Amino acid sequence: MKAFLILEDGTVFEGTHIGAEKEVISEIVFNTSMVGYVEALTDPAYAGQAVCMTYPLIGNYGVCLEDMESSHPGPDGLIVRELSRMPSNFRSDMTIQEFLEKYEIPGIAGIDTRALVKLLRDKGTMNGMITTGEDIVPEEILPKLKAFTQDRAAENAGVCEKYTVGEGCRKVAFVDFGTKSTVIDCLTKRDCRVTVYPASTKAEEILADKPDGILLSGGPGNPKEYVSIIEEIRKLYQSDVPIFAISLGHQLMALAVGADTFKMKYGHRGGNHPVKDLATGQVYISSQNHGYVVDMEKLDEKIAKPAFVNVNDDTCEGLSYTGKNILTVQFYPEGCSEAGNNGFLFDRFLEMIDKREGGMEHA
Repeated sequence: MKAFLILEDGTVFEGTHIGAEKEVISEIVFNTSMVGYVEALTDPAYAGQAVCMTYPLIGNYGVCLEDMESSHPGPDGLIVRELSRMPSNFRSDMTIQEFLEKYEIPGIAGIDTRALVKLLRDKGTMNGMITTGEDIVPEEILPKLKAFTQDRAAENAGVCEKYTVGEGCRKVAFVDFGTKSTVIDCLTKRDCRVTVYPASTKAEEILADKPDGILLSGGPGNPKEYVSIIEEIRKLYQSDVPIFAISLGHQLMALAVGADTFKMKYGHRGGNHPVKDLATGQVYISSQNHGYVVDMEKLDEKIAKPAFVNVNDDTCEGLSYTGKNILTVQFYPEGCSEAGNNGFLFDRFLEMIDKREGGMEHA
């Protein structure tokens, strides 16, 4: 069956339909990872987006459900050059086609993904439609594409009710804006008892539970849309509780103290982004998924200073807060790569907890 990808600038790509038989409008983004498509498809930060995988063959090792980063997929659609329908992997539970059908995700294969990515890099991220309708007139739907926006996605991507996991001696309050399960695993494996809170939880409730530390998770969407959440994070900032914030949480914390964020031309999405630790000069290869970034030019250094920068474009990848036990990073610290693991950041967070006077008294 034919399928079409229509972009808001009027460009049309023709290919083959894959996945669920449905039509979807979303933001079109690209991921540069060579592997890890299961993890990408189950990252809640892709909510409201259709992801184009730049690696030309996707699905060759099938889908291992154990590798899912959340209980449900994040993206609205999938765009690939070639989809493998005969995976070779002893861990595979199903083909990627079966996965897309099971979770009702539409997609398109057989298009020139290089041309699509070059277009997005040149013009910037655009909205688009994946459809099988051959009678659609692009000019008639362009206004709908241009009008599409993600509607406060983080408030729907995370948990709905508070719950606790782990039996460690450190009590960590985990505010879920749309996290990946491995982030929680990194804490429970480090002797933490993690209480996960919905994104809209009031700061008073979190602080009343007397956590030893607070983690603000990653998630989807424009950080400036979450005005009420930013107000609650400002209250958390004013407490003395050590805080570690990731991706969206990093952006929200910056906004809470008066900094600014802006939308990038096409964002950072993939498992191969180099970031530099300004304190040590060490460069790490990181996993990332974001389209917004903190504006370092509008950062008050009396409040926070850059801790990490992106080696490719010098954008902000992390902040250290002056006089506060607060560390925030734009990239995924749980992400593994051939160059190593960035999990040392969780250890820095726990060091802040342990060094804080009376930090373990509530355990």
